[in-house]
Amino acid sequence: MPHPTLPYDVEAVRNDFPILHQEHHPGTPLIYLDNAASSQKPRQVIEAMNEYYRTTHSNVHRGIHKLSESATLAYEGARKKIRSFINASNWREVIFTRGTTESINLVAQTWGRANLGPGDVVVSSVMEHHANIVPWQILAAERGFSIEYIPVTSDGQLDLEVYERLLTQRSVKLVSVVHCSNVLGTVNPIADMARQAHQHGALFLADGAQSVPHMPVDVQALDVDFFVFSGHKMAGPTGIGILYAKRAILESMPPYQGGGDMIAQVTLQGSTWNELPYKFEAGTPSIAEAIGLGAAVDYLGQLGMTTIHRHEQSIIQYALERLSEIPGITVYGPDACRKGAVAAFTLERIHAHDVAQLLDADGIAVRAGHHCAMPLHQHLGVTASARASFYLYSTPSEVDKLAEALYKTRRAFAL
Repeated sequence: MPHPTLPYDVEAVRNDFPILHQEHHPGTPLIYLDNAASSQKPRQVIEAMNEYYRTTHSNVHRGIHKLSESATLAYEGARKKIRSFINASNWREVIFTRGTTESINLVAQTWGRANLGPGDVVVSSVMEHHANIVPWQILAAERGFSIEYIPVTSDGQLDLEVYERLLTQRSVKLVSVVHCSNVLGTVNPIADMARQAHQHGALFLADGAQSVPHMPVDVQALDVDFFVFSGHKMAGPTGIGILYAKRAILESMPPYQGGGDMIAQVTLQGSTWNELPYKFEAGTPSIAEAIGLGAAVDYLGQLGMTTIHRHEQSIIQYALERLSEIPGITVYGPDACRKGAVAAFTLERIHAHDVAQLLDADGIAVRAGHHCAMPLHQHLGVTASARASFYLYSTPSEVDKLAEALYKTRRAFAL
C-alpha cells in the first residue's frame, strides 16, 4: 500500500526527539506508539528546563533579587504563551495545575462544592476517562446530586438525542465531557454541546487532554466555561497542566488549597485571597515544568497545530487501512475523519496484554488494558484493548511495522 503524502519532513522533526533514536531492545529500534498516555519531549523542551536549573533557578513572585525576578518572568511568560495558544481572553484565566486530573478535581472541589446539591444533575458520558468520572462521584456522594451519562452509539459517537433529552428533562448544572476520547479517538462536537448546555442554564467543562496536543483549540470559539489539559501529552514535561476557566467564574470560586502565594493577607483571625490566577496556586509552583510547557507550546506553534493535525489525520487514515487487513481484528471508534490519532483494537482470541507483550518484543510500545476507561470497555463488551496512538513524529513506516508485528502475533498463537 502506498504511503500517504505528509505535510512536513517528519524525519527532520524526529531528529528533535532524542529518545526516538535508541534501541528498545538490543538490535531492535524503538517504535513509540503510546502517545495518548504520554508523548515524548523534543530537545528544545529538555534544554529549556535544564537552562532554567543551570542559570535561573529561584522561587517566583516573592523575591526582589535578580534570580527570583528572572524566574518569575520565565514562569509568567509561559502562562502568557499558553493563553495565546488556546486563545483565552486573559492570562488570568490560565491556572497552572499538576495535570488534567488535578484540574478537574479543582473544579469539583471549588465550583462543584459551592454550587451542587440535592436535585442537581451533572451530565457526563460513557466514554470518559476515570479522571472525569471519579471526582464527580466522590462529590455526589457527599453533596447529594446525581450524575447522568450520555451513551455511546454503535459507531463510537455520543448519542446527542439522549443528551438533548437530559438537558430538557433534568435540572442540569454542569456538563463535563471529553473533547477527544482516549480510547475511541472520537472528537466530540464541543462547541455545539456547550451552546446547548448554556441554553439550558448549565455550565460546560471540556477535557482537552487528547485534543490540545493534536489540533487547534480556541476556547473562546468553543465557548466552554472550563477547559483542562496536561503538559506531558503535548511534548511538555510531566507534573504540569492547565485549568482554563472564564474569569467571572474563577472570581466566584473559593480557593482549592491554602498556603503561601494564594493569599493577600493573613492574620490569626482570618485570611483574604490573592488575585487571579494566584488564588488557585498555593505554595511553590512547578516552575521548571511550566517553563518546559512554555517551550513545548513554542515548538508546537512553530510546526503549526493545523499542520500537525493534517499529519496525524494522514497517519491514522493509513493505520486504519492497514489494521483493517488483519484477520480477526476489531478496531473501535469512528472512521478517520471523525477521530484523533488513536486506534484501540482487539485481536480475536488473544488477550490485549499478550498482544502488547509480543509487540514490545519487536520494539513497538503500545498500551494495553482499560486505559482508565472501564465503563467504556464494559459498553464495548471487552475487558481490555490494545491501543496504538500516534503523534507529530509518527511515520507510515512505523504503521507498517505495527501491522507486520500483528500478523506475527497471530502466527505465534497459531491463528
